[in-house]
Amino acid sequence: MARYVGLDAHSKRCVFVIQDEHGKIAGEGSVPTTSEGLLILRERYELPPGTRVALESGTMAFFVARRLAQLGLDPRVVDAHEVRSKALRPNQKSDRRDALELCEGLRRGSYRSVVHVPPEPIERLRETLGRRRHFVRLKTMQVNAVKRLLRATGQQVLGRSLRTDAGWDKLLAAVAIEPSLHAFCLAHRAVWRCAHEQIITLENSLDGQQAPLQGELDRLQTVPGVGRIVALTVLAVFSDVRRFPTAKHAASYAGLVASTYDSGERVQHGRITRRGSSELRSMLCEAAHHASNPNNPLNPYFSSLCVRRGYKMAVVAVAHRLCRILYAMLRHGTDFDLGKLAIEQGHFEHTSVRRYRRKSSAAMSA
Repeated sequence: MARYVGLDAHSKRCVFVIQDEHGKIAGEGSVPTTSEGLLILRERYELPPGTRVALESGTMAFFVARRLAQLGLDPRVVDAHEVRSKALRPNQKSDRRDALELCEGLRRGSYRSVVHVPPEPIERLRETLGRRRHFVRLKTMQVNAVKRLLRATGQQVLGRSLRTDAGWDKLLAAVAIEPSLHAFCLAHRAVWRCAHEQIITLENSLDGQQAPLQGELDRLQTVPGVGRIVALTVLAVFSDVRRFPTAKHAASYAGLVASTYDSGERVQHGRITRRGSSELRSMLCEAAHHASNPNNPLNPYFSSLCVRRGYKMAVVAVAHRLCRILYAMLRHGTDFDLGKLAIEQGHFEHTSVRRYRRKSSAAMSA
């Protein structure tokens, strides 16, 4: 007789409920969140290989899912939002009730948002990119904090010069006559330099992790505007592109599709959903800014949207198109093909005719 397990995993213990195919509870309790504790669960209730186990997505979900897979079980990580929305008593939450809800949903087949558990090398790549993004934000915070200090004291804001050590040296020399401001800037520079060193260390770590993905990484970087970090983020987030049946599903996973309200005769589209990987979405938007360059192949598409809908919406639309292009390249193993963009390449000149213009100085003096 088939069995189904609902597991509510926490940092110290996992609460479980086991049911048979008729819904009768065959066991319940808790075990330590370790490989040994999960082995005790399998042996105590003699769970056969391939037994499905439902877990709620969270901090410990991937760790527990990998350990269960090593024990021969079949873990299913379910999106926490779907678990809460389908709970029978959402206002009466407990660990046992959560495990029972997971077990019931797994047995009845009511869960649709099953979370992909990436391989350990991809998970390590995701963590490295996440730490790098953290320190990049930390550097930006220090620059913005110093700019606020300068504005508050009436000093000149140096703009992009604070991206280098030479720019910080120039700033410290300019504020040397004000001891308190100089001390504040010196403290922010120390944090900025520490974050910069950590970014260099993490990027060196990425060099070793990208070796198995070098072929796909080089292929993605043939897209204009897509650099090393953007390509690594795409590979880390997509993990296995075969889990997306179409490019539209991949764009939806990145949260770059429009929200929809369809009721009766009314069909309304709103802003993008932003449900999915925020890291991939932000990296694609960074790459989409390059489309404002006239030499970029996506510039005709970007320019027409920018005139009609504005710069920000044009960036999001180009990011959506980039997502679909990168997905297709990974799915079919092809390089970037300019002929599929519905544009033509060449040296074009634009001539404009105006009815009025300002007089030259010679004509005005005459």
